[in-house]
Amino acid sequence: MEKHYKLHRLRELAEGDEDFILALAGAFLDEVPADAIVLKEAFESKNMLQTYQTAHKMKPTIDVFELGVLDKLIEVQDWGRLEKVGEDVSAQLAEVLAAVERAATEIKSDFNL
Repeated sequence: MEKHYKLHRLRELAEGDEDFILALAGAFLDEVPADAIVLKEAFESKNMLQTYQTAHKMKPTIDVFELGVLDKLIEVQDWGRLEKVGEDVSAQLAEVLAAVERAATEIKSDFNL
């Protein structure tokens, strides 16, 4: 449990409310993997605005579940926000996508979702 994500900050927010943690784990699974697909497609099509918006949307959840790639996600976000066409952030994107996939798989298992 909690190899590819952490619940420390979430537990602080939840103040012992396990139903709240379960609800947020479910929300993670409902939103973040789908957002990751949108992010990948936006980046690949060089849609700067969509890349920025999607990465920005993902930040709070990636942060609270402590996936360890917030800095990489911010780099991808800034690529879109600042329209850094000549900069290659594909490695950072790959790290974010892999972290989301690993965490989603683990959360499904850990919470029986």
